[in-house]
This record gives sequence, structure tokens and C-alpha cells, in this order.
Amino acid sequence: MSVRRSGGRDGVTFVLIPGAGGSAWYWHRLVDELQRRGQAALAIDLPADDDSAGWTEYADAVVSAADGVPAPVLVAQSMGGFTAPLAATRLGARMIVLVNAMIPRPGETGGEWWDATGQSAARAELAARQGRRSTDDMDVIAEFFHDVPDAVVAEAMQREEPGQSATPFAQPWPLPRWPNLPTRIVVGRDDRLFPREFQTRVARERLGLPVDEVPGGHLVALSRPDALADLLERYVEELERVPT
Repeated sequence: MSVRRSGGRDGVTFVLIPGAGGSAWYWHRLVDELQRRGQAALAIDLPADDDSAGWTEYADAVVSAADGVPAPVLVAQSMGGFTAPLAATRLGARMIVLVNAMIPRPGETGGEWWDATGQSAARAELAARQGRRSTDDMDVIAEFFHDVPDAVVAEAMQREEPGQSATPFAQPWPLPRWPNLPTRIVVGRDDRLFPREFQTRVARERLGLPVDEVPGGHLVALSRPDALADLLERYVEELERVPT
């Protein structure tokens, strides 16, 4: 396991949890953007290609990497929405931020989530409105990288494709409820995998929370790290204004 860390001014550290494939590289543009602003960030690799690793091991990886970080903000992308709440209380996190993320229910497996939320129909409806074909075989460029800068796409295509074990998709999410922590939900308004209307509905139904939109697709940390960093800084400022 490896991490990508930026130093920062005194204050919050953003612990960045990737989605499927578990690659810390996904966050590299956001790490750079936060570092430019004087913020601290820690991007984590998960054991996604290990068939012996499930939700417990994913959470263990986050906790191990972030050991000693005081009251971090956990930022979780896509499938990372299953992992972040498992690590949050163990780390004494001050907040969870979900970015185009899967929001689980207690006892729900990663595999069950798709049908339970109606993701497939939402994805197909958006594709039809946009004049695109929606098939089970995803076009990676059209679905994920459509708004990512060409140079970043080229770098991604040159990297070894990250593996993703099926193990967590068969494991029930083990928490009895969502952690009692401030939670914010960020939606990329151009997300083609999890359309914004779909994410808005799931956030309302499962957590009773509104969403905040940013420009960008599913890989918004690669396409619009500036907009995402703006929102993360705003969340921390708002949290610090709340009386204790």
C-alpha cells in the first residue's frame, strides 16, 4: 500500500479514499490543488486487487495510513462511500464528504446496491437523453473520462489498469447505521455513471441530505480539482463556525 501526502498549514487534513480500483493516483490533481492552497491531504491506495480483502480490510487500510492524523475529513469517491463510514469513527473524523459516491444501507452488499438504487435505469435514461448508447460494456472514455483533460487521460491510459476484486461486492455493509457525523454530498453535474438526479434521490432517501453540485463528471477530482477544492474548503469553514 502507498499513500500520496501533501504538507499543509495547521488545521484539517483531507484523507482521500478512492473508488473501484483503489488507486491513490486518482486524487493526484486534487492533492496538488490543495497543496497549492496550503492544505494537507493524504491520498490512499486500497487493496482492491486482493481477493482476500473486503470492507474490513479496506477500512483497516485507511485507518493504518491515516494513523496519527488528528480529526481528519474523509473524502470518498464512488465505491469509497462504503469504506469511509467504516473508518470514520475509528479515526475520530470530523466530517465525511461523499463525491459521486455509493451510499450503502445496513446489510446491503456492494453488488446489491446497483439494483436497489435503480442505477442502471438512471444511467440508461441519461444516455438516451444525450443521444448516447448505454450498454453493459462501458465505454471508459465516454463514461468516465469525457471531461478530463487530454493529457490526464493519456497518463491514465498509460498506467496499468487497476484491478478490482469482486469480494466486497459480495459482502454486506456491516454498520447498523450511518455514523453520527457531519456528512456532505458532492455531485458532479455531468456524471454519466451516477446521474445527478439519481444521486440527489439516493442521498435524500438514504441519508435525508441535500447535495451540492460541482461541474464535472464521475472523475471530478481529475477533471475539476479546483471546484472540488473550493467546496472542501467551504465545508471546513462552515464546520468551524458551528458552536461546540
